[in-house]
Amino acid sequence: MPGTWKHRWSWRPDKGRGELRDQPQRTRGLRTALPPGGSAKWATGYFADDAAAPGSVRLQLNALQALCRQAFAVRLTLIAIGAPFATANATDGPPRYGVLAAAVLGVMGSYAMLRDWDRFAPRLLAHPTLMAVDLVFGAVLLLTASPASPLAYAAVCTPLLAGLLYGWRGSGVFTGLQLVVLLTVFRAWEHRPGAGASTLLVAGFCIAAGIIGVTLRNLMFHFGTASQALAEANSRLAVAEAVESERARLAREMHDSVAKTLHGLALSAEALAVAADHDTDPRALKSQATAVAGAARRAAAESRDLLTDLRHHTALSAPPTDLRTELTSRATDFTGRTGITASVDYQAPPTLVLPPEASHHLLAIVSEALENTHRHATGATRVDVTLDASPSSLHLTVLDDGTGTAVSLNDVQHLAKSGHFGLLGMLERATSMGAGLQLHRAEQGGTEVKVDLPLAAALPVSPSHTPQEEAAHA
Repeated sequence: MPGTWKHRWSWRPDKGRGELRDQPQRTRGLRTALPPGGSAKWATGYFADDAAAPGSVRLQLNALQALCRQAFAVRLTLIAIGAPFATANATDGPPRYGVLAAAVLGVMGSYAMLRDWDRFAPRLLAHPTLMAVDLVFGAVLLLTASPASPLAYAAVCTPLLAGLLYGWRGSGVFTGLQLVVLLTVFRAWEHRPGAGASTLLVAGFCIAAGIIGVTLRNLMFHFGTASQALAEANSRLAVAEAVESERARLAREMHDSVAKTLHGLALSAEALAVAADHDTDPRALKSQATAVAGAARRAAAESRDLLTDLRHHTALSAPPTDLRTELTSRATDFTGRTGITASVDYQAPPTLVLPPEASHHLLAIVSEALENTHRHATGATRVDVTLDASPSSLHLTVLDDGTGTAVSLNDVQHLAKSGHFGLLGMLERATSMGAGLQLHRAEQGGTEVKVDLPLAAALPVSPSHTPQEEAAHA
């Protein structure tokens, strides 16, 4: 065999077994001796190097295996049909026995490849001389039967299989050998009318079959490589998006819990320092110290809750949240801490139950709006929280009586650069629920925060299995 084929047919058992140890048995036959090298780039010309076999894409390998087995099935059928023509034209004695032997060996070889591909395909791929021996058997039958017999079309399968299995070089060599066989057959049967036309037709089919085989092979491998690259890119993109989403969630949770508590702790500590310099009343100092200790304990508890949520994210399996109770509790706590009167007007029906994640986001938005009223609403003495629901949506409003705000939510990047992380977190929470968030100066004065949440987005269809069960069955 030509030396240029050696690298395409080389089969290293140690490498082949190592690569295929975890692969299904049905794909090992084709992958064992597929060219380990080849061009990793797309072909720059029609007769460029053959495409390299995709390393981990099984679909294309299975499809190529199916094409090869179908080609052997067609070849088996044509040999079985054309064998009587060859035996009828053979003379008695050794010539007829030779024709019978060639027919039996051709049928058995095709049947073995069709029935037990996983066992014999590695040998055929590693030793192309087996294909050449099979070509000799077909040549004996075709030379005896004439180019007008069905055996002529069985010869077309050889270039097709060579193209599917060996690429351009293998297809070219076996197509050339098959054309030599056809020329010999024509010389033997040129006295018969129509022999030239039949031979020319079969020769054209052989050339076309060789080209088609290689084209299908390279197309499958190129498609497999591109699909694999696309899947890897999508996987990396999904991982990056998941990491970015988790970072944003962690930033929101820290801002809405620990950061606020630490801010209050700092204010309490400053007040304690001022009181220690100007107030000698032990009771006042004790009250300030108690406030500092309470803020520190609250910060520690919120940190533990945040760490627990990161370790065991159970929002999907958490019990439903009573929005009326939670809103009232937060309003009462806000009034006690700041002295600003906070009221809750809950007009939603009692049957309304939101998923835990949606309830968590709504409560966080309310808490952030209340905190912004305390920090930034100059002259605010009152804040009203209203929650009502229509058949299709839920409406949440937080309105204070301060001087109002000129901050816009239209530019998210500006919010991040200007340090408005609380507003950015509110916007991200609303977006994650599929809700709309509005922040503007109310007509009667003050700042109004409005959240419009479609119930279709807030009430998804519950899955039949929990994520843990789905992962266990995956």
